[in-house]
Amino acid sequence: MEPLKGRDESMNQVVSPRRQGKRTFLFLQGCTSPFFARLGDQLRAAGHAVYRINFNVGDAVYWWGRPAWQFRGSVEQLPAYLQHKFEQYGFTDLVVLGDTRPLHAPALALAERFGARAHVLEEGYFRPNWLTLERGGINGYSRLPKDPDWFRQAAKLVPNYGDSEAVPNPVRLLALHELGYHLPNLLNPLLYKGYRTHRPHISGIEFYGWATRFARMPLYERKDAVNIERLLRHQTPYYLFPLQLNSDSQIRHHSGSRGVPFLVKRVINSFFRHAPADAHLVIKNHPLDTGLIDYRHWIGRLERRLKLHGRILYLESGHLPTLLDNTRGVVTINSSVGTSAFVHGCPTIAIGDAIYDMEGLTFQGSLDQFWTNLVPPDRALYRDFRNTVIHCTQINGGFYTRQGIALGVQHCVERMSEDHSRLDQLLWQTHGMANVCATPIIPASPATAELALQAVDPPADLVPAN
Repeated sequence: MEPLKGRDESMNQVVSPRRQGKRTFLFLQGCTSPFFARLGDQLRAAGHAVYRINFNVGDAVYWWGRPAWQFRGSVEQLPAYLQHKFEQYGFTDLVVLGDTRPLHAPALALAERFGARAHVLEEGYFRPNWLTLERGGINGYSRLPKDPDWFRQAAKLVPNYGDSEAVPNPVRLLALHELGYHLPNLLNPLLYKGYRTHRPHISGIEFYGWATRFARMPLYERKDAVNIERLLRHQTPYYLFPLQLNSDSQIRHHSGSRGVPFLVKRVINSFFRHAPADAHLVIKNHPLDTGLIDYRHWIGRLERRLKLHGRILYLESGHLPTLLDNTRGVVTINSSVGTSAFVHGCPTIAIGDAIYDMEGLTFQGSLDQFWTNLVPPDRALYRDFRNTVIHCTQINGGFYTRQGIALGVQHCVERMSEDHSRLDQLLWQTHGMANVCATPIIPASPATAELALQAVDPPADLVPAN
């Protein structure tokens, strides 16, 4: 079931944020950290009702001690279960991480049907220091326009955003939270028999991949540093192709391909046929890749088959800003690296569906044409795009550190409390009322209307997760 991008109802006027009304929030799966639990705590402290459904042991661990329902059925049973909850409790708001998980798709559809706001969180469109919070959908399902002229117009109505407060995001802490969430999931066959992960592999297999790859990382880093130093010392012209996680929803739903290996093959074939003969292609793996796909072997086979003779450099590590500073151009699928490339003035092409893929920022021709048509991004347009996207969809904060969580939760509560999203209001101001995708609360029935307007005590069947 495809998540819906938004609503078509118009509103009569721009309404300033209102925070007095009490809401009824339903939380589904979140990030592998205490972020969702702390967000629920703050919403509850603000007088709102907060409900949660746990789907596996990791969900329960990170919602520890707080009331929650435990769903142990199959994904096929979930739509009816969720509909009953929506009818019974009159949820005004839905909170999820990502909009493509099989567990979230029916909830997003129900939120649309019952007139509830759907708050979708994810890592930021700009890194670091930012998280994404959009209503209705993110990434390929975002309601952000792809019209450069709209961003030029909208930017006149929003502040000029800097980098805001710095938020550390250490990979080791992220890895610890991944362990803290996924290790308990080894008990899912006993405690949540109906649960099926949305990821390609179960936790145990991913742990094996990470352990193997990260154990070898010091060796990779030494070898990569030598190769990068040689590349820069010889001033070798190169293009950069940063890989994304094959399990990422950006790949599975918004790349137009079956997976990263197929996109690697496409890029290398195009490079072989159309790139200048003196150019190299640097392919850098994602820092959090599990290592379960042997890209080095896969790329080496393609290099030998096409007789490219050392023109492809595969990296497991490397300082991305340095690589961006010296590259001819960047090929990205739809990664946030694309926005980093704009900062460095790199000609860029997005071969997947990306929110920044528009004339003036990315090359609009074919991949085959890109190698010899290198036009840098319009810096003024990127400034307008960045300020507008931050104003409408980004919050300062992080998912993993104590500082980042506290900052992100504070801004989430403020943004979620607004009756109409900032994007809705900007669309009204720039395009008129008829084009605003407003999200008013429409209670499902008179019986649920009262519940939608007041915070209620947890019902008897909402038991603590522990």
